[in-house]
Amino acid sequence: MPLCSVGYYSEVVNPPRALLSPSLVREMKSLLGPANVLDKQEDLLLYEFDGSVEKGKPDLVAFPHTTAEVSQIVKLAARHEVPVVGRGAGTGLSGGALARSGGVMIVFARMNKILEIDIENRRAVVQPGVVNLDITRAVEHAGLHFAPDPSSAKSCTIGGNVAENAGGPHTLAYGVTTNHIAALELVLPDGEIARVGSKHGDVSGYDLCGLFVGSEGTLALVTEITVKLARRAEAVKTLLAIFETIEDASEAVVEITGSGITPAACEMLDGWTLRVVEDYVHAGYPRDSGAVLLLEVEGLKEAVEGQAAAIKNVCAKCRAREVRVAKDDRERELLWKGRKNAFGALGRVAPSNYVLDGVIPRSKLPQALERIKAIGEKNGFNIGNIFHAGDGNLHPIVLYDPRDTAQFEKAIAAAREIIRACVEMGGALTGEHGVGMEKSELMDWLFSDADFALMRRVHDAFNPDCSLNPGKVFPLNKGCGEIRIKSKEVVGAQV
Repeated sequence: MPLCSVGYYSEVVNPPRALLSPSLVREMKSLLGPANVLDKQEDLLLYEFDGSVEKGKPDLVAFPHTTAEVSQIVKLAARHEVPVVGRGAGTGLSGGALARSGGVMIVFARMNKILEIDIENRRAVVQPGVVNLDITRAVEHAGLHFAPDPSSAKSCTIGGNVAENAGGPHTLAYGVTTNHIAALELVLPDGEIARVGSKHGDVSGYDLCGLFVGSEGTLALVTEITVKLARRAEAVKTLLAIFETIEDASEAVVEITGSGITPAACEMLDGWTLRVVEDYVHAGYPRDSGAVLLLEVEGLKEAVEGQAAAIKNVCAKCRAREVRVAKDDRERELLWKGRKNAFGALGRVAPSNYVLDGVIPRSKLPQALERIKAIGEKNGFNIGNIFHAGDGNLHPIVLYDPRDTAQFEKAIAAAREIIRACVEMGGALTGEHGVGMEKSELMDWLFSDADFALMRRVHDAFNPDCSLNPGKVFPLNKGCGEIRIKSKEVVGAQV
């Protein structure tokens, strides 16, 4: 089986590839300038990957600087009947920004300006290529921040966050990306430029802004984003609860959320994973523990003190060996550095890792972790766990060697079994990484034919020819299986 070019299912056949005409290449270079167009094979290979285990190479890569240029690129691609895929920083973990059927890839790396900051109304207007953390850096002097904080916040871009409806450690209290988007500027599949939402509050009628956030680039390309800024909390406390077993830590999560306490964040690392992280980051995690919870509470000083005390009491009842409270910002930042650099730390112990993304009811956390452990043992993998425990968003990590085909196939099989277990426990296929290529063929585990028919009616209202990001989200036999592309023209210079 080729390196996961077809997601979980080896028997799935990818959509047919578009054939790019030499005239399209010439017109694209004329429109954008040769420096903003890539068509050589050695350059295109760089865009065949994202942060997932999927692959999908474009035939042409274009770097626009303005919305008008995006519109012209889309119109040009439509005239030549080739698909278009949008891409941000390439940090996605589901293959959502890969060119599954070839065509033109629009990379938003050069649309990276913060266009407006409105401190008084707590809004910022940004282009899609702006790095997530740079929004916070631009407004932190005013005591504001952009609340969604994916672990890749230093590298992922806001356009990709919008496409996948990204989450992060603080999702438990603040919500996901869609909760922090006020308005969008879009380029539709025919090149039309449209705007949805409102900078200064909710608008009457349909929530079109909410529709496009999380649509994975299958309805429109986002070219401008108005984000909501949040005020920094008056007080913050970060706690590290240390447990002898992962079962006790899981029970504590259930008890904390069940008691009415809503931490800003509630993250879990199992003992094996935290030891790997500690060896790399030296964050202060106890190497002899079975699991830790990294918890954070925010708000008014008095409320934070009370919540921290309540959490410590719950953890003690669940047999926590110790609950530490970060004594200053340096200690707090170090604890979070360990959490947010965990995936990098795992690169020291295996050639590659497959980061999964499934959701379960919080009450099923102990059973889910036991099931993941059993699946790992059955398939010969030591599966690490580091995840958003507070909202049941699991991220099991399967370590494998991609050079070993048999091992890779076993990793895919183990991943599929884990996600199936999440669904069977009443959960979902994905919490924040998106469906993309990775899970498109698993969607019928959750949705019926009637569900797909309704979703297709929405999809086809915006993207009837499947010209935007084809072969994503829907199973291929229930989505864009028949993509209208030209196949008679010869590919110029093996573009």
